[in-house]
Amino acid sequence: MKCVILCGGKGTRMKEETEFKPKPMVKIGKMPILWHIMKIYAHYGVKEFILCLGYKGEMIKDYFLKHQELKNNFTIDFSLSGERAIIRHCNPKKIDDWKITFVDTGEENMTGSRVAQIEEYLGDDEDFFLTYGDGLSDINIFELYRFHKLNGKIATLTAVQPNSYFGIIKIENGLVKSFQEKPVLEDTISGGFFVCNRKIFDYLDKDPSCVFEHEPLKNLTEDGELAAFIHKKFWFAMDTHKHVETLNDMLNSGNAPWMIWEVLRDE
Repeated sequence: MKCVILCGGKGTRMKEETEFKPKPMVKIGKMPILWHIMKIYAHYGVKEFILCLGYKGEMIKDYFLKHQELKNNFTIDFSLSGERAIIRHCNPKKIDDWKITFVDTGEENMTGSRVAQIEEYLGDDEDFFLTYGDGLSDINIFELYRFHKLNGKIATLTAVQPNSYFGIIKIENGLVKSFQEKPVLEDTISGGFFVCNRKIFDYLDKDPSCVFEHEPLKNLTEDGELAAFIHKKFWFAMDTHKHVETLNDMLNSGNAPWMIWEVLRDE
């Protein structure tokens, strides 16, 4: 199976970072958040990726084209007259064994249009994973896919309960009766991390205005074809510069729950 990652948005709510780079290339530690997302899937054996590119997509292409050189010391030999320079890696480090397909899906296109454009790159696969280029989780991909197959629906989303960005107070007769600092909200939202059957393309349109989260998901819901996998552990969406700082603080403190590839697999 392949994992499709939406990498084309402009990330306008974190202009400090995305004015100069696409949102998936914002770094958590020394690596882009996109790399962290791919490592989550690779931990569960999903190592084929389709990246839906848009805004500054050439920077994502360039990063992976140079990935081996960025990870290693190397020598460039220009001495052979009339031939291309030869690159020799010095004591090469192990590189992630991934297969990545880069698809330009339009700078202004919405999410549904981007997904609609990648069908031909799925090969014979009946199902595929789909996620955003800005969300991290300690989700068990095996369990997510098992749930999807058990329910037999066209699509499965991951349902999460995020923390409030604000403290919540209860007031009676003008007095504060209780105060909770950024509690877990009772409401459930979509955390992305989808599994889709290729029948999903019947609900999508290549028109640039097609928003995956609007008509396609609404119609799937009305047809009884959208299942929800409940994930109660760690989930975090990087939407602002403050979120970037939070994720980096977590990483630097040694508390990065999404980095499941750093612990022994216990499945």
